[in-house]
Amino acid sequence: MRAQGLVAAATVLVVAVVGAVSAKDPFSEECKIHEYPPSGPTYKGNVPKYIINLDLPPSERWVKLVTDKKAELKIMIFSLKGMLKALIHNKKYMAALENKLAWLGTTLPYPFDEEIKGIASAADIPLGDIVVFNIFYEIFTVCTSIVAEDTTGKLYHARNLDFGLFLGWDIKNSSWTVTKELKPLMVSVDFQRNNKTVFKSSNLAGYVGMISGVKPGAFSLTLNERFSVDGGYIGLFEWIVGQRDGWWMSFLTRNVLENCTSYEDAKDRLVNSKLLAPAYFILGGMKSGEGCIITRSRSATLDIWPLDTKKGIWYLVETNYDRWKDPFVLDNRRDPAMKCLNQTMQENISLPTIYNVLSTKPVLNKLTVSTTLLEVSDGHIETYLRDCPDPCSPW
Repeated sequence: MRAQGLVAAATVLVVAVVGAVSAKDPFSEECKIHEYPPSGPTYKGNVPKYIINLDLPPSERWVKLVTDKKAELKIMIFSLKGMLKALIHNKKYMAALENKLAWLGTTLPYPFDEEIKGIASAADIPLGDIVVFNIFYEIFTVCTSIVAEDTTGKLYHARNLDFGLFLGWDIKNSSWTVTKELKPLMVSVDFQRNNKTVFKSSNLAGYVGMISGVKPGAFSLTLNERFSVDGGYIGLFEWIVGQRDGWWMSFLTRNVLENCTSYEDAKDRLVNSKLLAPAYFILGGMKSGEGCIITRSRSATLDIWPLDTKKGIWYLVETNYDRWKDPFVLDNRRDPAMKCLNQTMQENISLPTIYNVLSTKPVLNKLTVSTTLLEVSDGHIETYLRDCPDPCSPW
């Protein structure tokens, strides 16, 4: 009887999944065509701009920005701690974890360790809490990145930052708690040395790594998480026990944006550096064909997928799945993005038309914090806060 019950339950599950796959996606829509300039219910505002002076000591670089965003950062940290406390009911264990995280902050590489300490001090937030904020991109994010080339050979790069997966669903407001609380922390940052721009980034206040950036006249770069059994949790454990020869994902992208001088230089670093977590690096350049998606495990490069207009590959789309595998049936942002790019056509591609693509559900979803548009030749970056009104996919 028990076996028959299991068979019946399995049959019901299969039927339900097949039905969900075959039914029309209630969260999809026709490709958007008039979303730019941003307006309407999906647009929630521009982000403030700041300068980070790299000539200052690391502990002082973020003081102005973090002081302005102190209240919003404390709200974010309070939510994260609340979720941790819900999992760890024992106060003694929670205190031990906070001490361990503060210690972890002291082991991070320079200058990130000093920058994080400076942020904690300026925001009056415990060091361990700022450490958590700076490492959770390695675990809790899904994103969509696009790099495309027009018929003249000009490159465009854009991304939706989808952040906060499984971090608190707000039933009343039909939104992810962390996603909602990250939006006030989004900023546009101009990193300067000797009063000259080194690179620009769309970033979160209090977060010292880079997830989206442009090096004027050289390259653009976005980072997407790659799900894997050999993932960031293992890399974090190895770091804690003393094996520290790998890069944190967003620290590597920050280092590349700050120090590499060309598309090929950046590509070489992203391909050959050891990582703590698997990742997708989406890289764009200045010249025709200078665009690729680098698929990384923690220790090796598994694939480099380049633009090649001679073969009809004038755009690349990366969500959070290897290009040679089908995306998860309940999280297919890749095909809708490709459909909309194909409808747009290469002769019409531009930052505004890519914004249209990134505004189309389910590419735009409940996790979407912001949309960032990048263009290398002008060192251009623009970022907009987003919302996805119901009906809208939770991811």
